This record gives sequence, C-alpha cells and structure tokens, in this order.
Amino acid sequence: MPLKDFDIPASSATDSNLRRVPPALWFPSIPAAQLVADQSLTDGVYWLTVEGSLTRALQLRCRQSFHVEILWEGYARPTAEEARALNLPSRQHAWIREVNLCGDGEPWVMARTVIPLATLKGAGRRLRHLGRQPLGAFLFRHRRWHRGAFQTGLTQSPTPDQPAIGRRSRFSKGSRALLVGEYFYPRLLQQNDSKN
Repeated sequence: MPLKDFDIPASSATDSNLRRVPPALWFPSIPAAQLVADQSLTDGVYWLTVEGSLTRALQLRCRQSFHVEILWEGYARPTAEEARALNLPSRQHAWIREVNLCGDGEPWVMARTVIPLATLKGAGRRLRHLGRQPLGAFLFRHRRWHRGAFQTGLTQSPTPDQPAIGRRSRFSKGSRALLVGEYFYPRLLQQNDSKN
C-alpha cells in the first residue's frame, strides 16, 4: 500500500513564485509504483535506481555547468508521513531544505531534505549551512552515512513541467538520520540518453 504525503507544510510559502515539492504517493519499489502509474516509468528507471551520488551522476551528464538553486530552507514541520519515516513526534520541527539541481542552466531535479533536530547537533550543524553546496557532496564525502532502500514516488496531479516521479531514501549515521526525496523534471527524463 502506498504511503501518502499530502500535508506538506505551508510555512514560508507566501512567495507565490516558490516552487514547492509536489505531494506524492510512495511505493517500496518501481514495479509496485508501476501497477498504479498512469504512464510507463521506463524513461525514469535509470534515475530512480542510480547508485552513489545523484549529484555526481548529474554533473557527468552536464555539457557546460551544474549548480544548486535554493528554493527554500528553514525550520518547519515535516509532513506527517515524513515524521513517521524518521520516527519523529508529529509536531516536532526539523530543518527542511528544498532545492533544484540544475544542469546546463535548467532544473533537472527538485530535492527535499528533512533533517531532524537531533541530527543537527555537533558536526551535524554543518547541514544547516550547505548554501549552494549539494547535500550529496557532504553525505558521500563523510562515509559513515549509510543510505537505506529507495522508495519510488508518484506525484499527485503534476503539471506538464513538474516532476511526475521521484525517489527517496533515509540516510543514517548511528542514531542520526535524515530523509532525502529527489523528484525528476520531465526535461531530464526526456533526454533519455542515459546509457552511459
């Protein structure tokens, strides 16, 4: 049964130009998501399953440049579903970061990271000050972070220029954890030359 993610917080969403991560249904695998998807997920399989740093895979795809565009970051309440995935009390705030990962001047991936308060203690304080540095560069440089299994997401009523599919995974280091969702814009999937 899919997990619902419909209650994305509205805090700091007063800017009408802010592009928020679309709500999604989450499935334990690509085949499970495909059973209810309106269209084939074939074009997205490479990006849904790429191992290691997604940032690095995107950088290798770039012909000219790669950059991170910060959409919003700050303290807010995770969705009820995100709180469950991280074993957080339902009303506890977390540090939430939403960015676009852009290749050759275009957004290719929208990412949402939920970082519990406990994870921000000690060396974890650096996670609040990433700026335009990709989160992946931090996580894969500090090898003690371990990624859990991927879930496949189908976003709800996406517009033609919004991501329709995504993936997410939970990273942990001892008792600390964070949740990373990555949503793939159609322009990236349409390139579909991901045989490299």
